[in-house]
Amino acid sequence: MMEILTQPLMYGFMQRGMLASVMVGILCAVVGCYVVLRGMAYLGDAMSHAILPGVAVAYILKGEILIGALIAAIVVALGIGFFTRRGTIKEDTAIGILFAATLSLGVALISTIKTYALDLTHILFGNVLGVSDTDLILIAVLGAVVLLTIVLLYKELLVVSFDPVLAATLRLPVERLKNVLLILIALAVVVSMQTVGVGLVAAMLVTPAATAYLLTRRLPAMMVVSAALGALASIIGLYLSFYLNIVSGAAVVLTATIFFFIAYLFAPQRGLIWNVLGRRNAVASAPAE
Repeated sequence: MMEILTQPLMYGFMQRGMLASVMVGILCAVVGCYVVLRGMAYLGDAMSHAILPGVAVAYILKGEILIGALIAAIVVALGIGFFTRRGTIKEDTAIGILFAATLSLGVALISTIKTYALDLTHILFGNVLGVSDTDLILIAVLGAVVLLTIVLLYKELLVVSFDPVLAATLRLPVERLKNVLLILIALAVVVSMQTVGVGLVAAMLVTPAATAYLLTRRLPAMMVVSAALGALASIIGLYLSFYLNIVSGAAVVLTATIFFFIAYLFAPQRGLIWNVLGRRNAVASAPAE
């Protein structure tokens, strides 16, 4: 058993990949709690595809792809906030419009790159085993910024997310805080690009948080459990990727999904098995007519 656990860590690329996966798993899981509780799962998927134009432009200009993705994600996040701030257009409608527009623009730009099939594949499917020391530093810095912002603005983001009317009564800058939350989600998506790719990043935002939602009752506890599940899924997924020779991002997401199904079945009070047993006990204890 010890050899199974230690053998992958003998390689430098596995050490860097493991560290990057754990950081991304924790970051996405914490941010994902807001995504799940606000019913914004579609936003994570849309944001992950919205970075494609930035990736394509950065590649064409021979610039840093991560910077291009970051700029594109922030622009889309602010665009969603701009279109929805007056209430004329609903948030899901704005997300759908910008999602389709940016995805189409990204595909159009990528189609002009003759070698995109080889050079941009890792953007779509992730390349956690290709994480460099520079990537690790960037992931750590961006992740720290996001988590520190959540800690500092915890109460404000909580009020804005669950009771916008109260937030307005308290004279909180509601629209500005909504934009901050959108930017935090955008940063989490960009950070995750290297590990799971744009195709699977939405799952890392939603799945651990949804699992934690079934197991907890309060947001702080939900964030802690979600972060632990995200980190554990990243570690187990990377080991499965190493020994089964499968794509690491997919292995991480599938592991997180297995955790969700287990919680869905056996979570206390909210699990399917719990509810079935509760109904049976209620029927058995009911007085006969």
